[in-house]
Amino acid sequence: MARITVAALQIGSHPDGKTETLKSILGYEEAIRASGAKLVVMPEALLGGYPKGATFGTYLGYRLPEGREAFQAYFANAVDVPGAETDELAALSERTGAHLVVGVIERSGNTLFCSALFFSPEGGLVAKHRKLMPTGTERLIWGQGDGSTLPVVESPAGKLGTAICWENHMPLLRTAMYAKGVQVWCAPTVDERDVWQASMRHIAHEGRMFLVSACQVQPSPRELGIEVPSWDPQRPLIQGNSVIVGPLGDVLAGPLRGEAGLLTADIDLEELVRARYDFDVVGHYSRPDVFSLSVDERARRGVDFQK
Repeated sequence: MARITVAALQIGSHPDGKTETLKSILGYEEAIRASGAKLVVMPEALLGGYPKGATFGTYLGYRLPEGREAFQAYFANAVDVPGAETDELAALSERTGAHLVVGVIERSGNTLFCSALFFSPEGGLVAKHRKLMPTGTERLIWGQGDGSTLPVVESPAGKLGTAICWENHMPLLRTAMYAKGVQVWCAPTVDERDVWQASMRHIAHEGRMFLVSACQVQPSPRELGIEVPSWDPQRPLIQGNSVIVGPLGDVLAGPLRGEAGLLTADIDLEELVRARYDFDVVGHYSRPDVFSLSVDERARRGVDFQK
């Protein structure tokens, strides 16, 4: 099989909001086209922003009025799915011929979700995944997704699946997605630590898949004009560390650190058969007589009207 180019686009949310962020994304159109990439993965919460260090005026047991104002502003910067921003991303996918996986903050009613959207050149917005378990205080501002948004999307680069940031640390979620036949694991994140590289290499090696992790890159809090408690004001708020990994855990490209850019690598899906020769985690290396996993893929709504 011919080798196919995949990419991680490492950029950050613009401090002036989603309109400027979208312009930044579109500014990479020529680079994407020139790379020949058939898949481009973008970071977690890219459109809508990851408010690192924000408290939203909340302390245990009470909320301050200024926190409600902060949430209102954050809500206004989120995107509708579908909406004007997703139309622009669909058009970018069509023009470049690349499938896109993009991290967004999605509005649904008055609730926000941290989501990953899938775009194809032919179908536009074709699927979405909502983060199942927001981490720590993320639960203050984001709702939890359910099992109805665990898609696997066909693409020239292979079968695409995604887990967002620390969802990647959920063994049962990984197992469910492995069983769906994922060939290229897409990991939008804002985790820029070196230990994240170990997790990404482990997951690629465990699932015997190619893996593309795209992380935001943000300058220091001082440059952004914000204060983050106990943070060195000279240190970048998010330093990137996007990476592309092969099915035996070998790093194919990156990590890209401290700068924006398009990180690319060539992959060959035939390598997956060879990689799974001695370890197929949901195949010959599973023990269904001892272990089993049940996955509920029904949509779970707070109110269900039946007639």
